[in-house]
Amino acid sequence: MHRNTYSGMSASQSEGTKSYAEVTRSIRVTVRPIYLEDQSSPTDNKYVWAYHVRIENEGKRTVQLRNRYWRITDARGHTEEVRGPGVIGKEPVLSPGEAHEYMSGVPLPTPSGIMVGSYEMETEGGDRFDVAIPAFSLDSPHQPRQLH
Repeated sequence: MHRNTYSGMSASQSEGTKSYAEVTRSIRVTVRPIYLEDQSSPTDNKYVWAYHVRIENEGKRTVQLRNRYWRITDARGHTEEVRGPGVIGKEPVLSPGEAHEYMSGVPLPTPSGIMVGSYEMETEGGDRFDVAIPAFSLDSPHQPRQLH
């Protein structure tokens, strides 16, 4: 496994699929994007990815995920922002040592892009704080290759 670490962020590669992780206030968010060839249609400028997210509470306080924020940028620089309650209809409660995992997806009109975001978490005492979702690359085999 290949691993790069940058100030609290890490990217690793295993079997051709990269995963990205970041820790904020003892909450670890790990994302693994997967290009979906069977749902994509490059001739129609439709490229689709799934992404697997794991949110782990490595701290000592129970927290609940309240809201999500995503910034999605395609290869042309077009950016879309998505905000909403919870993740896939849930607002999971994570006690110390617990994790929540889910899968979602994103279509783009370009063969590559990038996503980054945050989750708003709430403690049992009502304190709210943002947890970073690491920036991760949406790569497909259809993106142009450049030789340097």
